[in-house]
Amino acid sequence: MTTDYRSTLFLPKTDFPMKGSLPKQEPKWLAKWEKMDIYQTLREKGKDNPDKFILHDGPPYANGNIHIGHAMNKTLKDIIVRAQQMSGKDAPYVPGWDCHGLPIEWMIEKQYQKKKIKKDDIDPIEFRQECRNFAAKWVEVQKVEFKRLGIFGDWDKPYLTMNFDSEAQIVRELQKFLMNGSLYRGSKPIMWSPVEKTALAEAEIEYQDHTSHMIDVGFEVISSPVEALVGGKIVIWTTTPWTIPANRGIAYGKDVDYQLFEVTAVTDGARVAVGAKISTCDILRGAFMERAGITAVTELARFKGSDLEGTICHHPFYAKGYDYDVLVIEGYHVTTEAGTGYVHIAPSHGQEDFEVGTAAGLPAPFTVDAAGVYHDTVPLFAGEHVYKVHDHVCDELSEAGALMARDTLVHSYPHSWRSKAPLIYRNTPQWFISMEENGLRDKAVAEIDKVRWVPASAKNRITAMVADRPDWLLSRQRAWGVPITVFVHKESGDLLKDEAVNDRIAAAVEQDGADAWYSRPAEDFLGDAYQADDYERIEDILDVWFDSGSTHAFVLENRDDLQSPADLYIEGTDQHRGWFQSSLLESCGTRGHAPYKNVVTHGFTLDDKGRKMSKSLGNGIEPQKIVDQYGADILRLWVTSTDYLNDHRIGNNIIQGQVEAYRKLRNTLRFMLGNLNDFSETEKLDVADMPELDQLMLHRLYELDKLNRQGIADFNFNRIYTALYNFCTVDLSAFYFDIRKDCLYCDGASSIRRRATRTVLDQIFYVLTKMLAPILVFTAEEIWQSRFPDENDSVHLKGFHEVPADWRNDALAAKWEKVRRLRRVVTGALEVERREKRIGASLQSQVRVYVADASYVEALQDVDLAELAITSQAEITVEAAPEGAFRLEDIGDIAVTSSLAEGAKCERCWQILPTVGHVTGHDDICPRCAEAVTEAQ
Repeated sequence: MTTDYRSTLFLPKTDFPMKGSLPKQEPKWLAKWEKMDIYQTLREKGKDNPDKFILHDGPPYANGNIHIGHAMNKTLKDIIVRAQQMSGKDAPYVPGWDCHGLPIEWMIEKQYQKKKIKKDDIDPIEFRQECRNFAAKWVEVQKVEFKRLGIFGDWDKPYLTMNFDSEAQIVRELQKFLMNGSLYRGSKPIMWSPVEKTALAEAEIEYQDHTSHMIDVGFEVISSPVEALVGGKIVIWTTTPWTIPANRGIAYGKDVDYQLFEVTAVTDGARVAVGAKISTCDILRGAFMERAGITAVTELARFKGSDLEGTICHHPFYAKGYDYDVLVIEGYHVTTEAGTGYVHIAPSHGQEDFEVGTAAGLPAPFTVDAAGVYHDTVPLFAGEHVYKVHDHVCDELSEAGALMARDTLVHSYPHSWRSKAPLIYRNTPQWFISMEENGLRDKAVAEIDKVRWVPASAKNRITAMVADRPDWLLSRQRAWGVPITVFVHKESGDLLKDEAVNDRIAAAVEQDGADAWYSRPAEDFLGDAYQADDYERIEDILDVWFDSGSTHAFVLENRDDLQSPADLYIEGTDQHRGWFQSSLLESCGTRGHAPYKNVVTHGFTLDDKGRKMSKSLGNGIEPQKIVDQYGADILRLWVTSTDYLNDHRIGNNIIQGQVEAYRKLRNTLRFMLGNLNDFSETEKLDVADMPELDQLMLHRLYELDKLNRQGIADFNFNRIYTALYNFCTVDLSAFYFDIRKDCLYCDGASSIRRRATRTVLDQIFYVLTKMLAPILVFTAEEIWQSRFPDENDSVHLKGFHEVPADWRNDALAAKWEKVRRLRRVVTGALEVERREKRIGASLQSQVRVYVADASYVEALQDVDLAELAITSQAEITVEAAPEGAFRLEDIGDIAVTSSLAEGAKCERCWQILPTVGHVTGHDDICPRCAEAVTEAQ
């Protein structure tokens, strides 16, 4: 009978399960961390550490469940903070929420609308309290969802922009701009939402395809230095017919070539009559003629734009109340890319129109109210909505003989990112921070140059945005937010600048919140020095970007565990025009420097087809579902597997790919744990006493550690993930473990080879588990506790493993590149043997390796080729390979032949060797196994 040798083998033994069952197991680890108060334990551990790393959290909006973008962003932040903490720094993380603004206000309005209560009939303080309650509810919901992702942070003391102390500091920050003269009230066209009835900042705008009405309109020339023009018509082209009632001028390009021509033939149905005298620029005349149905013209005159200075036209509605001169003026923004080369100027409804018109002395009247309706003072169109007036405008133009062409155009157009409604430019009194008054623009641009931007291209993007941006529009005509807490003298229009008044306002807000501005009488703030009747109390609220842009002041500067400037801000690419910029401008305007040292921007999460996620497409991926089905560690693995600095994708197949990657990682870790069972310090070997293969693996750990530290410094965890995954699957599972399985199972306990392998496995355990800890937070804890169970300890309280410099061995690594190259050919040859069913397991074979280069033989000195090939026997020879020997296409200098191994099968290690039975008393096993069995007895 065959002897059963299983009890003499060192088979893997571990309680670490093959299946992670993450959705069930992760909550248990959360409970453990909660019980041991791990975040505060980390803070206590680092309280005396002068080396801090502060990632300042960009606040998500508190108005719904978290989405996949939130999950990606917060997970990435958590990975960064954990990695910095494990690198030896004190890295606190204070999460925050943006709580003010229109989305919340809208939700409360809808609730009142369902009760058929108008917003104007609601007490403002009651309304604001409803908004506050709504935000507070969603803060708690999101807090639970973020914690479920395994994110460590000061969840008991997060920052909220609606906290009273936060609102008070926002007020103080505004007062700094008031006192330095940067804050002013001005009248200029700004982006306006007629649906939301408020001004919008650039960061609140998105561009979508929109169908606009485009028209060509003729303005009769009354006088001009170009005499031939008088009596003719200058033609403008516009995609906003509703702005024609606000026209006050026509712009030309001074260096553009223009002409006057007479229409001699038209198509049927053309709006232009034969004999009409029309002026356009040369290059766009043909396009205009096609739009207008003009088939032939006679040229009457040519001139430069600069020749038009002093030209005056009449408005097309001159006879119906628009009896003013329309000046023809130079415009820096005139191009010849589309239109007619003449630009319609409505100073009340366009930024460039306003700038050009103001320079020429044109008025910018208030023509449209907050809802997008023409004021009663606008002839012909009073009471009509700008979205619906185009037909009426065109009818009036036709009647006046001014409409020369009409069509529609699909183009990119600004919309509110909240309501999705198209926007308009509207001239209205608003509050601004000047970019020029105190050199804010120059300071900000200079500070951008001092910050490290990742990726580097982000620096050019934000520099261009800041260099070209208009003054900061601060005011919103809404209810929920921090008010613009200033007084304006009713007669002079001067802003009240008094530090005592400012202090009283801030103190009241700190005590009662921003509601104090509305609930307390003006006398409480003004004191005895001023009469309340002499002052206007401003009731507009602040742009929420000013709120979040001030967080560095009430979070970084006001908390003992933080410091300013922050080491890192990290958000999506849209924040170049949002939080990154508002924070930069606020800090530069009040402190003269940027609030951050490093800024990282990540891309947007798209679906698996590369499309933006939207409700209409139904392609959203909810992080909660991924966590419930697969576990948070799978989501975290996905975050690091993506090239998150650019737009990246997620979908069911992509997640399945991460599930499979996780399975491979887990199996690798399980094998390692199983073969470290009962490992003791007495087994350890010094590096110099180890075989080359084991020294090689320590060198790879050195390289991995170096890459990990560089990746952390570069905020590139995709590189770290890729390296860790390849190390586990290629270096360990497919190479080191594959080769060393035999010695781990079959060598005797005192075997140098086995002791070396176990020593290396011990070091791999520490390095790998700790490197994985920032990414796979739950699994890394499970691995650590499997080996070192302790309810009061955690891998997350450890630092990265110290990797000795003497593990580095570049010469050995270079040598083993040749060895691994040769092994690839051998493995390929054995795969063919298995496929052809000539062998079952590789141990049934013996191989002969033919090389043309003797350096391969030298590289295999002190290396057991049979062990390397996982065959029973192997030899290498420097000679020409026989016909039919196996080769790989990319390795032409190595060939392999394979045959069945000679000898008997060892019943313990299953190698086929001629030495089986050569040890007395051990007839069915090889000498190596006989020695191991004897040692174990």
